[in-house]
Amino acid sequence: MKELRLPIYLDNHSTTQVDSQVVDAMLPYFSEQYGNAASKQHEFGWRAEAAVEAARKTIARLIGAEKNEIVFTSGATESINLALKGVAEAYASKGNHIITAATEHKAVLDTCKRLEKYGFQISILPVDRYGLVSVVDVENAITEKTTLVSIMTANNEIGTIAPIREIGEMCRVRNIIFHTDATQAVGKIPVDVIAMNIDLLSFSSHKMYGPKGIGALFVRSTTPKLRVMPQIDGGGHESGLRSGTLNVPAIVGFGEAAKLAHAAMEEESVQIKHLRDRLENGILAQVPDSFVNGHPTSRLPNNSSITFRFAEADRMMMEMKDVAVSSGSACSSDEPEPSHVLRAIGLNNEDAKSSIRFGVGRFTTEQEIDYVIQRVRETVQSVRDRKVHVQLTH
Repeated sequence: MKELRLPIYLDNHSTTQVDSQVVDAMLPYFSEQYGNAASKQHEFGWRAEAAVEAARKTIARLIGAEKNEIVFTSGATESINLALKGVAEAYASKGNHIITAATEHKAVLDTCKRLEKYGFQISILPVDRYGLVSVVDVENAITEKTTLVSIMTANNEIGTIAPIREIGEMCRVRNIIFHTDATQAVGKIPVDVIAMNIDLLSFSSHKMYGPKGIGALFVRSTTPKLRVMPQIDGGGHESGLRSGTLNVPAIVGFGEAAKLAHAAMEEESVQIKHLRDRLENGILAQVPDSFVNGHPTSRLPNNSSITFRFAEADRMMMEMKDVAVSSGSACSSDEPEPSHVLRAIGLNNEDAKSSIRFGVGRFTTEQEIDYVIQRVRETVQSVRDRKVHVQLTH
């Protein structure tokens, strides 16, 4: 058996290891093919441009788009800002109402808060205990001033997969633009912008074994062409939607990551779900007063958010330094706040602060999973025992 190496990485929602094949594809574009893709007068620029366009085509194919519908950005956060602010500005004469959900990523919620300061009306819809937003709730929230609906494909904390196809279809019938943050979904589950009636889709390379600092926004180009106001002014790169010199090595890496994901997704999802289920079943069997958050079936295969009652997540992670996971809490610099996602699905503050997100990945092994089950069992018991001792002494 292969020797177990510590620490073990189970934080693949946060970022993924760059696949070695991706690194190999990128390397020549740092030192050999180092041209600027916007340099149209010489071969260095032509080669860089050809590499960018090849990657654009591969990335588009992963989500069922055309290559001219892919706009490169610095990551999903920028893509989300461009989508929401760009559409809000472009269609302001039609209306000023945007609909989203309580469990969205902060990149969506904070962008909506910004738009609210400029006079836009924001409706933030509730979700059920599994984190699902209701298609009926979306439809009922629509007014004559609604221009945009933004609902994430799969949640970044609890993994719940939304009814995107149905929401997109309803928006299409109502002639309302539909954006989805698919950052956690692309490369892990099938995503098809045509079949799912998506107008705008944000995603990122580093969640699918590609490099950090590169992402994309899908912008539908047909029936009719979507208008998006650029948020960065300059040289008019990316069809005028995102000025700035293209990060050629990262784009090449993004393309290679998309190619690998497209080829391996079905088989990889089965293996990752097997490991995720082994982790969950092992923990739930050995750790009393623990439960899984999110939808039991409509959930990302790599995701496991588990609440450990009477054991604060931050204390667990301090003791369990040989396992890389993340807390269900989003902490500010001053004081920890319970996760807005876990609060939205009905957890109280104490349970929300006692939740840990485990993210299984391409390189996770059964040996690692078995080790983590044991470490979690020991750590939860230790934290709970210490808490009881402190309570008794006080």
